[in-house]
Amino acid sequence: MKRPQPRGPEAGVDARRAALRILDRVVRSGQTMDSAVQGLKLEPSDQGLALAIAGETLRRLPLLDRLIDGATRQVLPDDAKARMVLRLALAQRIALNVPDHALVATALPLVEGGPRRLVHGVLGTLLRGTLPDADEGALPAAVEERWTAAWGDEAVDAARRAIVRRPPLDLSFRSHEEATAFAEAEGGISLAERHVRLADARSVTALPGFAEGRWWVQDLSSTLPARMIPTDAARVLDACAAPGGKTLQIAAAGHATTALDRSESRLARLRQNLARTGLDAEIAVADVLGYTPGEPFDAVLLDAPCSATGTFRRHPEVLLRASERIIRESAELQGRLLIAAAGWVRPGGTLVYAVCSLEPQEGEDIIAAFLASRADYTLAEQRRVLPGELEEQGGMDGFFTARLVRGA
Repeated sequence: MKRPQPRGPEAGVDARRAALRILDRVVRSGQTMDSAVQGLKLEPSDQGLALAIAGETLRRLPLLDRLIDGATRQVLPDDAKARMVLRLALAQRIALNVPDHALVATALPLVEGGPRRLVHGVLGTLLRGTLPDADEGALPAAVEERWTAAWGDEAVDAARRAIVRRPPLDLSFRSHEEATAFAEAEGGISLAERHVRLADARSVTALPGFAEGRWWVQDLSSTLPARMIPTDAARVLDACAAPGGKTLQIAAAGHATTALDRSESRLARLRQNLARTGLDAEIAVADVLGYTPGEPFDAVLLDAPCSATGTFRRHPEVLLRASERIIRESAELQGRLLIAAAGWVRPGGTLVYAVCSLEPQEGEDIIAAFLASRADYTLAEQRRVLPGELEEQGGMDGFFTARLVRGA
């Protein structure tokens, strides 16, 4: 995929300054990339470049820090401006092939009132040496330790490769015939029913069929939970539904669909996509823990809020936020949500549980605890997507999905 390139040292300072602000908000304040971008007033080209620089920096943060620490004896705090600027500059050299003179010319103005000599010296030392290749990745130490214990070295190696590769664009279609025709016309591949993958992440709204609502953007992994819903399930509830990709899947499959979420603002996007695609679903604005349906459903899908560590290919900053405390608190909430959702399934019906997490505490452990407490449910199917799956075709987000059946 083509990345935004600077127009020259002077023209690129504003974009770098914005990238520095984004990185600071993410690293120091714990914001997501999406929220960190809010409020930035830039020309579209500068905003694209700022996002590219900040994103490539976040994909390589542990690797960049090792380089910086090896080139200076001075201790630089994690959120020090000098370290932030050095991270940005090195990421541009490694991932975006920005010339050395442009890196120096655009980095030093960012350290106004700070240690310009230190930044200049460390940057010069590193640029004169041998830097890693663009495809060399690393994960935060705590993440590597957790995932090595849970999934082994092979999965961690695959995650290191995946984090520095921008993922492809996955689309879900209303019908498989439409997906097949689109793939042939646009040079995409279909890896599942009603799915198309494009290697180039082009402008979504400019793609054929967007305005007509023929498809919606949805990572292949996130389509797996809705695929576990039995075809003969007449009434289906999508709990924690926003932003709504699974709701659209369920409705497109012909089920009478109810979408439940407590966030009216997040449901706005689902309403827009329902209108664009011409699909139909009943919207219920309520908290899962306080919701009471009028009658049980044939199937309930609970895509529970989680640490989201499985989405690190698209959102590398999640690995900085996903502490043991966050994972523990998320798992506690997931257990409560699953118990609530289990009460809405009719006897003989199906309960699907899913999280976009690579933490077993939020997946396998939740299901084991649930089954130990609910003798009326049995595990029918379980699917864990790890880094490395379909790697040659562009990979998949980390995901866990389980299908449970309630006894009649």
